[in-house]
Amino acid sequence: MHFGIRVNLGQFLQQLLQVLLVGMTLGMMRNVVPALAESEFGVPRGSFMLLTAFVVAFGFVKGTMNFVAGRMAERLGRKQVLSIGWLIALPIAPMIYFATSWSWVVAATVLLGINQGLTWSMTQTAKLDFTRADQRGLVIGLNEFAGYVGVAIAGVATGYLASALGPREGLLWFGIAVVGLATLMSWLAVAETLPWARHEVKRHASGPAQALRPRYPKTVSAQPSTSEMFALMSWQDRRMAAICQAGLVEKFVDALVWAFWPIYLHQQGVGLPAIGWIVGAYGFTWGGAQLFTGKLSDRFGRHLMNTWGMWICAVGVALMPFGAGAAWWSIAAAIAGLGMAMLYPNLSAAVADIAHPNWRASAIGIYRFWRDLGYGIGALGLGAAAALGGRLEAASWFVAIAMLVSGALLYHWGEETHPRLNPAA
Repeated sequence: MHFGIRVNLGQFLQQLLQVLLVGMTLGMMRNVVPALAESEFGVPRGSFMLLTAFVVAFGFVKGTMNFVAGRMAERLGRKQVLSIGWLIALPIAPMIYFATSWSWVVAATVLLGINQGLTWSMTQTAKLDFTRADQRGLVIGLNEFAGYVGVAIAGVATGYLASALGPREGLLWFGIAVVGLATLMSWLAVAETLPWARHEVKRHASGPAQALRPRYPKTVSAQPSTSEMFALMSWQDRRMAAICQAGLVEKFVDALVWAFWPIYLHQQGVGLPAIGWIVGAYGFTWGGAQLFTGKLSDRFGRHLMNTWGMWICAVGVALMPFGAGAAWWSIAAAIAGLGMAMLYPNLSAAVADIAHPNWRASAIGIYRFWRDLGYGIGALGLGAAAALGGRLEAASWFVAIAMLVSGALLYHWGEETHPRLNPAA
């Protein structure tokens, strides 16, 4: 059994196609739906907490499903979990098409959270199964590049389709095409990668001592229980806890971009296609830059890349309401996207560095649980900030401050995890 991108290129490309379609499924809900919450779905103007309800639902559901997916994948296999995730996505677009109130949108977003928790987790875990340790930053960078380019493409495409066909019709046909193709490909073309993970465990057990051994946590058993894993990731190992809190807070940014940026721009008189391009500057920069930031972390390390990513992202968020015009908003969005590109693949890579192959899928699942819980907690926080401040701009200040503080915690609690740069003694 061989490890590496080149020898497993066919499956690697299949998994990249899967995560592109996962991103497009998420992206179809991130432009038209929030921008038209008032006119199309009856949400009263200024109802900040109601506006964030669908993102809150998404965050709590997706976070929980990430946790579940990691454990399921170690029992059922990666392919099975991926396929289940796509079957759950089939009703999403029809539900938006037939929606008579905002509660339908919230319900559809619950299904989206289940879909994203199962499918996105599996595309990442599967690629880590059959690639080498020295390729992890690159692998996760490519994975998130494909996913968030998919998000951006879908935001632009649904904006144009909404203008041409109507918001509901455009989203319906886009959703049917994307989810239908992904479901078919997951059954017919994707291979099960659990055998690679099991082979890696045997190789660790029987092979010679590594010259550069990762700094695995020492307070966990060889086959940890679910509660043992949760405690390890959440508070027992300070490095894992630092990464998890940073992952949670960085999702405040994405909650802001999803729930409030389209509404803010719509209130400034920007049309749906233009909103797609402005918000797309965030997604395209985030996605495209990850082609480089993941690989850079394989060479120069994860820790400082992650910390500075948090702070740069905070700057982009803070700049958005300071100016006006498409150029200003696009630049602010791109700065936030650059910060996300620096931290997003490399927080995951840091977890993978120091997670033993016996329980790596569970570790990634628990990290992703805390990270995507940030959608729900962040959406509640930014909704409360906007309500207390009486304006959408207050949500930006809340998110920017949270990112600055979280980045400082990551810097002080975390450490370099790359085994070549900081090997175990």
